[in-house]
Amino acid sequence: MTVRVNCHVHSMINEYNTFTRSSSEEMHQLEKLLIDKCSEFTAFTERCLQTEDEEILKSMKSCVNETLTTVAQYFGQLIELVLTQEAQNLLRQIELSGSLYVTESAIGSLFSLAQEGAHLCRIIAKEGGVVALFKICRQDCFRCLYPQTLRTLASICCVEEGMHQLEKVDGILCLADILTDTSHSEATHAEAAAVIAQITSPHLTFTQHLSSFLENMEEIVTALVKLCQEASSGEVFLLASAALANITFFDTMACEILLQLNAMKILLEACSDKRIVDTPFSRDQVVTILANMSVFDQCASEIIQGNGVQLLMEMLFEKSSSGNPAEAAACERVQQKSAVTLARLSRDPEVADAAVKLSCIPRLIKLCRSPTERNNSDSVLVACLTIQCPARSGHQKLKTVSAQEKGTISWPCTAWTVNQMPELNDFTELSVKGLCGHG
Repeated sequence: MTVRVNCHVHSMINEYNTFTRSSSEEMHQLEKLLIDKCSEFTAFTERCLQTEDEEILKSMKSCVNETLTTVAQYFGQLIELVLTQEAQNLLRQIELSGSLYVTESAIGSLFSLAQEGAHLCRIIAKEGGVVALFKICRQDCFRCLYPQTLRTLASICCVEEGMHQLEKVDGILCLADILTDTSHSEATHAEAAAVIAQITSPHLTFTQHLSSFLENMEEIVTALVKLCQEASSGEVFLLASAALANITFFDTMACEILLQLNAMKILLEACSDKRIVDTPFSRDQVVTILANMSVFDQCASEIIQGNGVQLLMEMLFEKSSSGNPAEAAACERVQQKSAVTLARLSRDPEVADAAVKLSCIPRLIKLCRSPTERNNSDSVLVACLTIQCPARSGHQKLKTVSAQEKGTISWPCTAWTVNQMPELNDFTELSVKGLCGHG
């Protein structure tokens, strides 16, 4: 095995040196250290095979382990150096070449490199990748390369080093300029939205330093709403709505801006077009925005006017058609967030009455009883039960009365008689006793 490892290392180094035009002195030194250590490792193992003395074998074991650890260390350093040099070469081409073809090819290779994972993105960012790409986005002669360049930026900015570089080169301002410039293509706007979605992701823990984002947020949100409204495809809508959804987590002021822009109506109308909102992933973004906006009282009237309660009810039926794990997870999120949104909006009696008329309670009961109906998700179960929680918390707008004493049972922001809504007894029993069909 050690002989095979030795051969593979030699072969890899020779192949790389044949492929690359030039190697640094540091690279040559590491190559020599790795080859020497591999030879030493082979010699150790051969000596082990030539003796049967237990004491000698035990004494050599620690030497073998130490040598193997060093081989791994040198190998890792060599690979790191190779990848760094590759990133440097591509960035040099992007920065120095005036050729559209060479620049396009280099950006394409850089994008492929970034797809290899966060570690590669860190290397690219440290070598000035974000700076070089934003430089491209500020030159009109490279307009046709903006979509590809922005797509690469979105990949690199998944790491903290990329975010820091973006802030240093006023990347937010550049993105805002691109989004608000109507002369750019829809593809360019969509890829700029993808970068916004990436850097505002609630899953990232290093977005606090994006102070310049707040300064440009109104322009960015306005442009994204327009992109949602005018989207010609499901992919464009998905990117724009994902950016909006993330921004509503990023700062609450975004929700106020969305209300001023009549975004609720625009999103609800988009959902009626199955060509635009065509996947659970898109519906996940829409319902996320609705859920975050639903904390504002004025949302209720817009939901009623835009037939939003009907949409939220339909989302409670979201199921994966393909069985794909990512799609199934998206369906789960849609169900969960639609239940949460209904719970929040049901502060308004008109919303609650509309939900009841659309048979919301029987659907919630079914989701609680049947794990398969809720995509086997306990988070959906909890979300469904939260619709009952406000009724038991004594919200000031509720008419909370005892079903046993007064013949009524309360639901958020309204009350119905038991005779009128007998299924509410089942729902109360589920939420109080926990008979909720845990799978």
